[in-house]
Amino acid sequence: MDEGLQTTTGRKLKIAITGPESTGKSSLAEALALKFGCAWVPEYARQYLNNLNRPYTFEDIAEIARGQQKMILEAERKHDRILFCDTELLVTLVWSVFRFGQCDPWISSELEKQQFDLYLLCDIDLPWEEDPLREHPDRRQELFEIYRREITRRSFPYFLVSGTGNQRTASAAAEIFRCFPDLKPIA
Repeated sequence: MDEGLQTTTGRKLKIAITGPESTGKSSLAEALALKFGCAWVPEYARQYLNNLNRPYTFEDIAEIARGQQKMILEAERKHDRILFCDTELLVTLVWSVFRFGQCDPWISSELEKQQFDLYLLCDIDLPWEEDPLREHPDRRQELFEIYRREITRRSFPYFLVSGTGNQRTASAAAEIFRCFPDLKPIA
């Protein structure tokens, strides 16, 4: 069982960390989990792609989406308060359409059923960090606008997270407390 914070109603919270590559999603998810004393789900794509001995394909993105969903569902069963998810189906949809011009129907269908209490959309105000798995250093603004448009179109509740380091974490945490005022420390 998690320790730290819970809602006074006892309801679980599930928060997605989303946005373009190299915007600090993993760092933010880990920092928020530490701050709130709860669990977080890492990005499955990184694990999958690091074990792939060939260039990824359209079909691989659907496998990555299924793997991410499996990790999220497993974490939901194990943790009963707050869960931070470093990426989710919106990331795989945007990635697939941007890279291949199409998206696997399973991803689109499951995205329509996906439920998060809040999406933290990471701004592109952090410097690009080179990584062999990252592909679009010069198209971050374009990708950011796609994320914002998709989140808005789907009426997902979201907050734009900006700033660096502790400022970014503090801004996200303040928004979480604003959105969920019944979030209180466990005595």
